[in-house]
Amino acid sequence: MDLKVETRNLDMRAGWQEKIEEEREKLIRHYANLVLHLRVSIEATPGYKEGGYEVSLVASVPNDTVVVKRWGEKVHALLVETFDVLGLQLKDIVRKKHNHKHEASVKVLGGAPGGDTRGTVQRVFDEYGFIMTLDNQEVFFHAKALKDMSMNDLAEGAAVSLALEEGEKGLQAAWVKVAA
Repeated sequence: MDLKVETRNLDMRAGWQEKIEEEREKLIRHYANLVLHLRVSIEATPGYKEGGYEVSLVASVPNDTVVVKRWGEKVHALLVETFDVLGLQLKDIVRKKHNHKHEASVKVLGGAPGGDTRGTVQRVFDEYGFIMTLDNQEVFFHAKALKDMSMNDLAEGAAVSLALEEGEKGLQAAWVKVAA
């Protein structure tokens, strides 16, 4: 994650820098590869009616930018609050992304995940293989997904029933069994 820290009308304090680094590490731990760039800005705002300081975070995430601003009297407390709010917004983005993925898989499957479909075994290896569904989608399966059979029982060209699910790299079989 690319990090840029800037101050306006004041000098950076070591404690603030440490807090920013600590919060950055938390973001990396919880949202690895989600936040691409993060800009932290701390500004003294004696002219504002709130007075004190303004802390703003601008986080670039894929296809979006998240901005959080807070005003108050103590920078350290503002840093904690703005990073907490950013974390909640990132959590919401991840949740929406997950729900969107789930909705997309439901559309692809033509029904609820886990719906029964049919296909033909295309290629078989030691621990995995590929099935071509009736609608010409190539689907990965692992030996652990096999029901009541082993990899040795499968032959290329065999008709199978399977349930589809969204895997890390696309559609995969949740389970596979010989077609009835």
